[in-house]
Amino acid sequence: MTIASSSPPSRLPVGGAAEGRSKPRTRRTDVGENRGDGRLAALFIAPALLGFVVFLLWPTLRGIYLSFTRFNLLTPAEWVGLDNYVRMVHDPIFWSSLRVTVVYVVINIGVQTVAALAIAVLLQRLTQSAMLRGIVLTPYLMSNVVAGLVWLWILDTQLGIGNEIISALGVDRIPFLADETWAIPTIALINVWRHVGYTALLLFAGLQAIPGDMYEAARVDGASEWRMFWRITMPLLRPVLAVVLIMTVIGSFQVFDTVAVTTAGGPANATNVLQYYIYGSAFGRFQFGYASAMSVALLVVLSAITVLQYRLTRAGRTDLG
Repeated sequence: MTIASSSPPSRLPVGGAAEGRSKPRTRRTDVGENRGDGRLAALFIAPALLGFVVFLLWPTLRGIYLSFTRFNLLTPAEWVGLDNYVRMVHDPIFWSSLRVTVVYVVINIGVQTVAALAIAVLLQRLTQSAMLRGIVLTPYLMSNVVAGLVWLWILDTQLGIGNEIISALGVDRIPFLADETWAIPTIALINVWRHVGYTALLLFAGLQAIPGDMYEAARVDGASEWRMFWRITMPLLRPVLAVVLIMTVIGSFQVFDTVAVTTAGGPANATNVLQYYIYGSAFGRFQFGYASAMSVALLVVLSAITVLQYRLTRAGRTDLG
């Protein structure tokens, strides 16, 4: 007598077979979706990338090439090797312009950073008014040319309202933009007035990221406002402050329009900053090769200063846990 086995024949579950067959299709679908996302991302990046190549990368490469040539727009560029750089090293006006630019940067950055930090702390500690923040930002909405012209009229030695007030106080009129001693500090303070609100709002945003519990704990321990500023605010604000300093230093070295509309580099080259000298060499004397060499030198100086600032301020690291 034959006994039939009670166990069913071994077969693959239908569901398992379907799942097994569907896995490769899922992987192919994921790959297709990733390719679609990549194409969409490239589509969105393309306009910015095109603008970067056309307006930044290509002019930079073209300028580096022209710095090794003699070029005046009227004749083809003539390769001269390092002649423009040798000329630059022996050019006293170039070194004078660099010195004037450094003086301007020191005054501008020093006053602007201290004033912006004070405004940011006051905005955080005393008020959260959006209207007040808007008022602080108002000068930044004005262009450098307009700001320069307004202050040129205000500080005019004979007719300016600023000198009228000084004269009414019994003090001799001050030739703010016509005297070698006063000219560059005056231009620096004009730009401080315009940019300090924007810088203060950047620092204010950094202050908002500091946890309020730290200040509360410090108050419980009896810490004063001054002590909290140096022990809590400054260390935790350091990364933001470092980035702001890098941005403002780069912008300060590129000052041009305020000088152009107020003093035009005078008196006696006292405000002939490097950017204005480069502009005069290129579009005033048509020495585009030499102007390009000075531009490359400025690029190298700014790159070195940026790297040094980044390392000294440890901009990439924060003390927040």
